[in-house]
Amino acid sequence: MTSIFQRALGADFDRLHPQIRRRFSIGTDSGEACVGRGTMDRIWHGRSFVRPFLALGGSRNILVPQTGRNIPFVIENVPYTDSFGRETVTFVRTFAFPGRPRRFDATMVFSAERGCVVDYLGTHQHLATDLHFSVDGSGALVIRSGEHRFREGPVDVRVPDLIGGDAVVRESYDEEAGRFRIQVRVGNRRFGPLFGYEGSFTAEFVDVTEHGVRAGLRPLREEART
Repeated sequence: MTSIFQRALGADFDRLHPQIRRRFSIGTDSGEACVGRGTMDRIWHGRSFVRPFLALGGSRNILVPQTGRNIPFVIENVPYTDSFGRETVTFVRTFAFPGRPRRFDATMVFSAERGCVVDYLGTHQHLATDLHFSVDGSGALVIRSGEHRFREGPVDVRVPDLIGGDAVVRESYDEEAGRFRIQVRVGNRRFGPLFGYEGSFTAEFVDVTEHGVRAGLRPLREEART
């Protein structure tokens, strides 16, 4: 079995930088999890009107309602099989802001039906987003968001582009520094930049069969609909 990221990229997976390729090879078959530790050089917000929405999302660990520089963070990518039998990988980011840590939670699955990775955001997987993967000329992984869908009980609606966010993520490996570099930018087609961060980290690969999925890492509710 290949990882969900290998399935999304197909033959292009081999074009990734070797360190990026190993990081995104993690899965239930590999038996490895990846834990990154580093510093966000900058976490930023767009214009002031976005802050109430970020604060609301922050209550469910969606996005980050604070800004800052040189913020220590941890990212935990742990594979497991969810309650619907799907291979799932956590993307849980914890930012150590002074006074109070903040979390940005996501869990990812591969959807054969949609032909891409689906990213569930937050503690209750309310928001499902299509993610489209590509590799740039330097071997970095580039992820672009597609359609967003909101799910709550019987509610199942597509989020209109007018209020949705377009995300671009670039993860690369800096050979000279021996560190992974991450850049995230979320914008709206009408209202401009909304949120983003950039920083670097080192990664440790651990045996998931030995360590398992730590308490509090999985979402409180799992959503079957992709």
